[in-house]
Amino acid sequence: MDFLIEFGLFFAKALTIVIAIIAVVVVVIAASSKTKHKSGELEVTDLSEQHNEVEEKLNHNLMSKEQLKQHKKQLKQQQKEDKKKGEEQTKPRLFVIDFKGSIDAKEVASLREEVSAVLIAAKPEDEVLVRLESGGGMVHGYGLAASQLKRIKAKGITLTIAVDKVAASGGYMMACIADKIIAAPFSIVGSIGVIAQLPNFNKVLKKNDIDFEQVTAGEFKRTLTMFGENTDEARKKFQSELEETHVLFKEFVQEFRPQLDIAKVATGEHWYGTQAFALELVDEVSTSDDYLMQQFDEKQVIQFKYHTKKKLAEKLSQAASIGVERGVMKIMQSQSWDWTK
Repeated sequence: MDFLIEFGLFFAKALTIVIAIIAVVVVVIAASSKTKHKSGELEVTDLSEQHNEVEEKLNHNLMSKEQLKQHKKQLKQQQKEDKKKGEEQTKPRLFVIDFKGSIDAKEVASLREEVSAVLIAAKPEDEVLVRLESGGGMVHGYGLAASQLKRIKAKGITLTIAVDKVAASGGYMMACIADKIIAAPFSIVGSIGVIAQLPNFNKVLKKNDIDFEQVTAGEFKRTLTMFGENTDEARKKFQSELEETHVLFKEFVQEFRPQLDIAKVATGEHWYGTQAFALELVDEVSTSDDYLMQQFDEKQVIQFKYHTKKKLAEKLSQAASIGVERGVMKIMQSQSWDWTK
């Protein structure tokens, strides 16, 4: 009898655990099914409102009571005048988009959603500011990213691009589309060139008596290879393909910035912002912060940011990565490192 009671308790516990696991699985499946219908969401932030809140807070803390009273009186009077003139309704808008590109330009997925949102909301008198940061990467990825910015130009909307850190290679391919490019003094700009590199393990394979077979249909289906023995003919063809890509790159840049001496700047070199200005690669030496501060008085500044929903595996991977990084930082901070030795 005791055995049956113990067995019953064990069975009940096991059944409870199984039901709990099934419940977790159902929740995960339900969450994933929701993301299929909605892969992300657009976040809209009124930067003008944030700016005004900060300004008012500073005034409240820094002004004397008399100054604050006078300031509020002037502000109230200004609001009345604006209401009479209808400026609040007719004030042009500046839409802000951030693009921080990786090698494969996967961020273009969010960029296309942000650009689409701008095209829905923007009027001809509005402007788009893209705060761009990218050292370039894959040709097709950045070609698509540049095409997204061309959509803005095609609608007749003014496009300004700000480079605070770097817009090189594919990054500059995107930047050159703008009506106006501004760059911080020590930002990196240019690198109008094409590069491809890969290791070759053929000698290692031969040394270890390992054969490598590669079968293709078409003379140039594959040129250089990582494991086979590369030929001079394959190298020549590969170089020819790089040159063709470089020509297309130069023609693209020249189309949008005809004032450039393309032979001088399309050498694959990069320059700092002040140098780039002298070469006419950019139109103004400034930061995106300075540019925004100039706009707040005359425009309503709104930021668009599209957030993609991450899958459960991606969230767990990111959490693990952050945990490892924090652990390493704690270890480093607890040790007395001497980098001079």
